[in-house]
Amino acid sequence: MKKKIRWIIAHPLDEDVFKEETQKILNSCKQKDTEVEVVSLNGRKGPQHLEYHFYEDLVLVPLLKKIKQSEEEGIDAAIIGCFYDPGLQTAREICDNMIIAGPAESSMNIASTCGHKFSIIVGRKKWIPQMESNVIKYGYKDRLASFRSLGLGVLDFHKDAENTADIIRKEAKKAVEEDNAEVIILGCTRQFGFYKELQDEIGVPVIDTILAPFKYAELLAELKNRFGWKQSKVGGYESPPKEEMESWNLLDEYF
Repeated sequence: MKKKIRWIIAHPLDEDVFKEETQKILNSCKQKDTEVEVVSLNGRKGPQHLEYHFYEDLVLVPLLKKIKQSEEEGIDAAIIGCFYDPGLQTAREICDNMIIAGPAESSMNIASTCGHKFSIIVGRKKWIPQMESNVIKYGYKDRLASFRSLGLGVLDFHKDAENTADIIRKEAKKAVEEDNAEVIILGCTRQFGFYKELQDEIGVPVIDTILAPFKYAELLAELKNRFGWKQSKVGGYESPPKEEMESWNLLDEYF
């Protein structure tokens, strides 16, 4: 059964290059009946990364707009392209039929089946409080071995790829040997293309946060299409009343 999946880049850093690289990665691992498209927020000017809450809040409305448009265009599943999972709960609330996946939640779900405890490799210590909040929210507090910081911001990752890889390798080894991690999660969608080499070297599964949410979304889209399993609209993901949004002109204003 054909599935349409859309990866949405949440910020415009190296937008064209990242779109091309991500599209290539996803095309290489997709199922035959999956159509995948990488899109951005329409060339919108804005923060080049989401390392601060302020930057994250600035992209939420255009991100949610793109997600809602994707559902209206018949997309089966959309992936929010940032490990912070910005707007994940809200997106599930405003969508009726489309699956929404986030890199952090997807990676933790997968990591929890690969080992008892996982460590997350982050760029900077600044990232840890919000990511730890997500770990707790997703129910994995007792499965977290540690966070390991690289001392690098998003803008630094590809300035010297070899140096970045060396630091990741060093911190991942420490997570396994000192923190008793059985799985490593690369905690940024910019840390792509390194998982296989790293897991071969350190001997534990290494979760790539581009591959993980895509394959997870692919699975969820199939479950939705075949069995009707999707986010419940009773309780936490209940959508705002359409009549209320229309009376307040929210639909015209934002969607």
